[in-house]
Amino acid sequence: MTGTGTPLRVGLVGYGLAGSVFHAPLIAATEGLVLDTIVTSNPERQEQARAKFPDVRFVATPDELWAHAGELDLVVIASPNKTHVPVATAALEAGLSVVVDKPIAGTAAEARELAAFAKARGLLLSVFQNRRWDNDFLTLRKLIADGSLGEVQRFESRFERWRPQLKGGWRESGDPQEIGGLLYDLGSHLVDQALTLFGPVTLVYAESDLRRPGAQADDDTFFALTHANGVRSHLYASATTAQLGPRFRVLGSAAGYVKYGLDPQEADLRDGKRPDAHKPWGVEDGSQWGRLGAGESPLTGGGDPVETLPGDYPAYYAAVADALRNGTPPPVTAEQAAAALEVLEAARRSAREGVTVEVSV
Repeated sequence: MTGTGTPLRVGLVGYGLAGSVFHAPLIAATEGLVLDTIVTSNPERQEQARAKFPDVRFVATPDELWAHAGELDLVVIASPNKTHVPVATAALEAGLSVVVDKPIAGTAAEARELAAFAKARGLLLSVFQNRRWDNDFLTLRKLIADGSLGEVQRFESRFERWRPQLKGGWRESGDPQEIGGLLYDLGSHLVDQALTLFGPVTLVYAESDLRRPGAQADDDTFFALTHANGVRSHLYASATTAQLGPRFRVLGSAAGYVKYGLDPQEADLRDGKRPDAHKPWGVEDGSQWGRLGAGESPLTGGGDPVETLPGDYPAYYAAVADALRNGTPPPVTAEQAAAALEVLEAARRSAREGVTVEVSV
């Protein structure tokens, strides 16, 4: 635990998409946290960061950051996926608590080893799963909790995009060491949300394809999960969807909930907005609200509109700060991330071999 007097100083490893759009703005907007140092050797990225965070310091490599470990309280790892385990291990060895962007590792075994190492050293280790604080997910959790749906039977969740041309970069690489492809990218969010809502999974079936010309990593993936409680989750991650489906379609014994569109927080962050300077934050226009009903289509006005709760990405780092100061559990644990990776590994095997894979509960 860290005292409550001075702000907690944060080092950020990586200033690409994840570091610049998500982590840096959210850290800087969190009361009690200070973005102290950014690790990037790219001069252009340094200039971009300096324009937004004029007081931040820069170092070129993680090793330079460890040399000043005594000046920091937390390290956030937003570098490419293949670096997550070695950089997190080095940070823990330097005596620093760690937040790792998803996926924490390429395998559940690696994630559990990292969790055990952090526990042995008495350090916080958490995984950034911001989609738990999406507006639609928070709304759905409330509907489930208050019984509006009855007993949930099927959960359909989609992260679909229309990007028919490849963008390049490690996320689209076919090299297994890069841990690229949509299964581990958007799939990490989809599985985390499903496990958070409905608990452990016993069976996994998946279909995974390379649709775009020149694609090396999966860009169109579907997977079906059977949860131990009987709920079935149907999850879609695609960059090749010419007509987007609903973000959520959740069917229960009493009613269903259908929601289109994405939480506005990512778009706002990409536009340079910060939650501490733009109020209200995470609020959605009423025209985007989902609908709750039975026997009617929301596309024809069926069902009752359900006000979408505000999204709350800032809640993640507020909970991290509380965990560091007061010893409360981190908002997302490495063990939870390992459980999600076990499902993703099973999905990859299922798609490769054309079989349904059993997962131990």
